[in-house]
Amino acid sequence: MESTPIQLRKRIVIFLIGIISLPRFKWSFDTHIEGAENLKSLPKKGVLFVGNHQTYFAETALMYHVIIASKWKRYNKLPALYMLMFPKINIFFVAAMETMKSGLLPRLFKLAGGILVKRTWRDKGENVKRKVDFNDTHKIGDALERGWVINFPQGTTKPFVKGRKGVAHIIKQYHPVVVPIVVDGFRRSFDKKGLFFKKKGLDLYLTVKPPIHIDYEGNVEDVLKDVMYEIEQSEEFDQVGNLEATKELEKKGDQNSKRTWY
Repeated sequence: MESTPIQLRKRIVIFLIGIISLPRFKWSFDTHIEGAENLKSLPKKGVLFVGNHQTYFAETALMYHVIIASKWKRYNKLPALYMLMFPKINIFFVAAMETMKSGLLPRLFKLAGGILVKRTWRDKGENVKRKVDFNDTHKIGDALERGWVINFPQGTTKPFVKGRKGVAHIIKQYHPVVVPIVVDGFRRSFDKKGLFFKKKGLDLYLTVKPPIHIDYEGNVEDVLKDVMYEIEQSEEFDQVGNLEATKELEKKGDQNSKRTWY
């Protein structure tokens, strides 16, 4: 268990992040929360939230608010200000080390429960190939043994990118309850980091789905496939990609027709 001084510090940091971000979600945007009642029956630890990713920090902040409100049995609503003084402490989230180094708010997020990991595929804006650091896996496993962990399987804010197998390995190794989260509207409303507004007054959506039925003995690819489907980032949900593919097929069909004609 975390020592009392660490718990106190974390409580203060979560409160500070809360009072900064709550007015944004409450008055600057039209925030829609659904499915928070699915948090009722979750165990106190060993829960892995998996979600799609649109900014570095904004949706994580909203997830904290939803979880804090649920602690007070306030479902599908933002918490009242006084609730931020008594948050759920054992919440953690996985973040790339490079995204947490600069700025006050990223540092506050780190203190609020950030589990910093090294990306195996990207570093300082460049593609790399790096071996998995098993110490990172152990840190996530340790957090699961103490509470709830938020993870973004794609490891990027780009939509419909293939998920990283690391999350499937963690699921198979630690057998957490896996809860999918789907968010939308953040990319249009915030900058990439989720700290500054791009446009106010837009709709923000966060949906908490029921836990996924996981075959912990299944292969990594199948586990990852289930996760990506539930967070609506699999090929079936890529309407733009499907539309482009359809247009390309139609274009090729037209070209073939022209060739046949001549």
